[in-house]
Amino acid sequence: MTDSYYDPSDLGRFGEIGRNVPELARKFFDWYGAVFEDGALSAREKSLIALAVAHAVQCPYCIDAYAHDALEKGADVDQMTEAVHVAAAIRGGASLVHGVQMRGHAARAGA
Repeated sequence: MTDSYYDPSDLGRFGEIGRNVPELARKFFDWYGAVFEDGALSAREKSLIALAVAHAVQCPYCIDAYAHDALEKGADVDQMTEAVHVAAAIRGGASLVHGVQMRGHAARAGA
C-alpha cells in the first residue's frame, strides 16, 4: 500500500501503456523523444519547460521525472524554482483573466 494516491513506482512502468496498442505507443515515444532533443532550445531548457508545465498540469509523475532530468542536464534549484514560478504566474493570470467572463455575466444579469 502506498501513502498517497499516486504510486511513485508507476513512473517506471510508463512504457507498459503500449502493451495493448504497441504501434501507437511507439509513435508517441518516438515523437516524445524527438521533442526533447537539442534543437533551437537545448535539452536542458526543454527540461525546465517540462518541469514548469508539469507543475501547471499538476502531474506528480512528470514533476518527479523532470526535477530529476533538469538536475541531470545541469539546471540548478534556483532555475528550477524560477521555472515553477513562471508556471504559477501563467496559471494564476489565466484564472484571473477569466474573471472578465464573470464580470460580463454579472453585467448581463444586472449586477
